[in-house]
Amino acid sequence: MNHPDQTSALASVLAVLARETRAPVAPAVHAELAAILNGGEADSAPVQLSVEQREVTILVADLRGFTALTATQPAGTIVTMLNLCLSRLSEVVFRYEGTIDKFSGDSLTVLFGAPTSREDDVLRALCCAVEMQQAMLELNNHYLRRQMPELHLGIGVNTGQVMAGRFGSAAYSEYAVIGNQVSLASRIESFSMRGQVLISENTYARSNGVASATEPKDVFVAGKSLPVQVRELIAIASRRLKVPRQEFRRSHRVEVRVPCRFRMLEDGRPVGEPQRALIRDVGYHGLLLELERPLAHQVEVSLDFDLTLVDYHVGDIRAKIAKVKREGEHLLAGLEFTAISAETNAKIQMFVQLLVGAG
Repeated sequence: MNHPDQTSALASVLAVLARETRAPVAPAVHAELAAILNGGEADSAPVQLSVEQREVTILVADLRGFTALTATQPAGTIVTMLNLCLSRLSEVVFRYEGTIDKFSGDSLTVLFGAPTSREDDVLRALCCAVEMQQAMLELNNHYLRRQMPELHLGIGVNTGQVMAGRFGSAAYSEYAVIGNQVSLASRIESFSMRGQVLISENTYARSNGVASATEPKDVFVAGKSLPVQVRELIAIASRRLKVPRQEFRRSHRVEVRVPCRFRMLEDGRPVGEPQRALIRDVGYHGLLLELERPLAHQVEVSLDFDLTLVDYHVGDIRAKIAKVKREGEHLLAGLEFTAISAETNAKIQMFVQLLVGAG
């Protein structure tokens, strides 16, 4: 059997197994079937997979807001939505000959280049990522017609050297890929917004110019002393594939509990005594305060607080109260920054990115 026929036969067998078992085909089984189709013997002993270093493109996809959804929807609705979603995403993965490494709750990890490597691993991974987002758009139309809530996907893609093979003991072992590049793929995914595909600079460099993407952006991730460059994937023009973006927020917001002091401003000058508050979440352009007493809409304040994670004291931010709301017993105010130094802006972005990348 020649190589194109082997690839087609393997893809067909994997699709049948996935359809009949309603579960992803394990990488070890994938490798064993490939060996058999390549002329190996179908005996009772599993194919012995040695651990080796190889280049792999890792795609990590995660459903946004799914945990919160489980608290508001009936269990039957959640199961139906999740199974339909994962089934549709698996179809896309198999079409691009990716290997599902694992389902983990509401996330999915896919390998391109392990156990079987091909010259176009990066291209297939990127096409798969775009089509997964297109599939989510179709699924949400389906959900809305049936009065179900929408689901949104964030995707991160990274390419690099990993250790791949069978890990474990004589009693139990399984095929896996491990290494810093696997962890980095997950970190990159955590920065993606709803409907977005973020790719590492390594992946972009190996796409050989077929990927249309934004300019690189530095982000700080846990475990890395230097920032990591990521790009947003826009399209694969040669395949007429375009990412259907779902969200255009200006930045991530992270939940925190940071003590804060503020003073009201009149004509740019502080008035009255400092007041205490608690920062409940923060982004690049604003934050949410829990107040001890009401404040009027559009009042301008100066802020003073510590970002211990990045060892920095903030004392030069001015912000305007954009909205005030009550949440149970708490009075909350949304603030937008109106004046901030370049240094403080950089520290806040680093603070937010480290918390996002650690999650």
